[in-house]
Amino acid sequence: MAFDEMSGQGGEVRASYGGVARWLAEAPEGLLQARSRQAELFFRRMGITFAVHGDAESSERLIPFDVVPRIIDAGEWAGLEAGLAQRVRAINAFLADIYGRQECLKAGVVPERLILTNPGYVPEMQGRRPPRDVWVQIAGVDLVRTADDGFLVLEDNCRTPSGVSYMLENREMMIRLFPDLFADYAVRPVETYCDMLLAALRDCAPEGAGSDPTIVVMTPGPFNSAYYEHSFLADKLGVELVEGRDLFVDDGRVFMRTTEGRQQVDVIYRRIDDDFLDPLTFRPDSTLGVPGLMTAYHEGTVSLANAVGTGVADDKAVYTYMPEIIRFFTGEEPILKNVPTWRCREPEALKEVLARLDQLVVKEVGGSGGYGMLIGPAATRAEIEAFRARLIDDPEDFIAQPTLELSTAPTLDKSDPAGGLCRRHVDLRPFVLSSPRGVTVAPGGLTRVALKPGSLVVNSSQGGGTKDTWVLDR
Repeated sequence: MAFDEMSGQGGEVRASYGGVARWLAEAPEGLLQARSRQAELFFRRMGITFAVHGDAESSERLIPFDVVPRIIDAGEWAGLEAGLAQRVRAINAFLADIYGRQECLKAGVVPERLILTNPGYVPEMQGRRPPRDVWVQIAGVDLVRTADDGFLVLEDNCRTPSGVSYMLENREMMIRLFPDLFADYAVRPVETYCDMLLAALRDCAPEGAGSDPTIVVMTPGPFNSAYYEHSFLADKLGVELVEGRDLFVDDGRVFMRTTEGRQQVDVIYRRIDDDFLDPLTFRPDSTLGVPGLMTAYHEGTVSLANAVGTGVADDKAVYTYMPEIIRFFTGEEPILKNVPTWRCREPEALKEVLARLDQLVVKEVGGSGGYGMLIGPAATRAEIEAFRARLIDDPEDFIAQPTLELSTAPTLDKSDPAGGLCRRHVDLRPFVLSSPRGVTVAPGGLTRVALKPGSLVVNSSQGGGTKDTWVLDR
């Protein structure tokens, strides 16, 4: 049986969940169902949605919200916080190195070919340094737990990690719906995240930007799946939400069109992929970017968060080298371990994976959102054989991992009119901020929950939902 966040593996309620367990036991019949419907109504009124690519019936959906919180005690969080900070410091150092002296490639820590031929590697950044030397201002690190001896890192998100708006909205919703429950717990606040993010972005402004740099959030537009989050963050940060057409470059500087004339922009929190940022440097057919943006970036007059070229650290094959990367750049042993992973690019690993396809999870190295993957135990024979052909044809494009029995958490069973609970698998995406002042971790993160019975896929695009994550202060 999977480890359960509330009852562990022995069935006894863990100390951190004691108050919640009592509250659940004493809750009147139907209360959780009523509060769940109320939350859905609030979310719908506020327009908290995401778009689903390829969904012909509905361009936008609500992300299902579960009203039973996920709880992490103070001691457990202290270990996670240290491990996350260590990992993101190493990622920043790794990116600075591969676009600089490439010492880790020369030392054989990471294969040179894996980096220099990687789709996420941007040759235009070779020999360049972003303003203030910070590459990943915002990182989302996906964690899973399979036993009571700690968390494992499932993947790193260093380009444009999403989901923080749901972390913040979930907390606001829980405070609104269950103020009595909060009174029994010392929960660390997540509401300070936007202040932390704003401070990090200001600290990463170019030299000469002054004490009050102009910051914008750059979105591809309302048809993007995360547009709600883009507008939410701009509002919470108190900055303008812009599209590429709202910006222009003149004399090596970026300006924003306003009703009062042009205004220079110092920091762009961009939610647009590298390829679409500047049609003069990358895709010439991009209508989302700003012509000449890379010229201003290279001249150091504007900061981009995250830096161009950070996608190479998202690659799932590069992920397999993170323990070595951490040791090389920090001189320390990794605090957080990776999930055991086979690199299908290696002949012996490929041979083993092909022999065990019905037992493993196989992922595209550049995949995301739960797409492009095979979950062997849940796949049909035809699906396995089709994936086998893809693996044989292009093994370098895949990694494989054991089918993990992710931890479960108590979750409202919406199909039960009485509001009973069920166990559903969960993961956790904490958000880590970097600036010249150092690395900080928002206390909590986004807990994603696989709402389909037996499912291990927590992504919202695949039917997953979210929970509020409580980090206890003591």
